Amino acid sequence: MVPDNVHEFFLGSAGVAGALIGLLFVAISVSGQRLSEATAPAQVHRIRASAALTAFINALVVSLFALIPGRKIGPTSAIVAVLGVIFVMASLLSLIRQRQAHWSTLRESLFLVGLVIAFVIQLITGIKVIAHPSDASAVNTIAVLVVVCFLIGIARSWELIGGPSIGLTHEVTALVRQRSADAD
Repeated sequence: MVPDNVHEFFLGSAGVAGALIGLLFVAISVSGQRLSEATAPAQVHRIRASAALTAFINALVVSLFALIPGRKIGPTSAIVAVLGVIFVMASLLSLIRQRQAHWSTLRESLFLVGLVIAFVIQLITGIKVIAHPSDASAVNTIAVLVVVCFLIGIARSWELIGGPSIGLTHEVTALVRQRSADAD
């Protein structure tokens, strides 16, 4: 059972997930050329798009089933978590098959590992809800995982469209290189 205090959350997150999936379809349409190429870098873009879609669909499905009266959030969470783990395994195999499993794709692999961790936690929590339907803390954990899926999906979408990446490591490295070049 979904506690009343998180019902509104799932109602809102279902709407957000639907909107984000629609926006992702627009981003994919705009990036269609880059995604359809038969090159290894295009495979990385396809994995980004698929990871974003998987994260958003997970959030949508869990949220929608949470809104249906009865004990549906536990089984739904467990099922979509298993499907998510299968997606991640297929993506990692795809990187290996394309010979893209090297340092330049470490970031991609780390995102996939983060996604699989979220799915494994969701699977375990879904099983807890199945075993103990009145466990409100487990349902709250699932709600937090919906937010995590939104964040992962948004990050993957941002990278898919080529949004700028301003990270601490990148900026420190650029600053050191700039100072070295200025000193010479």
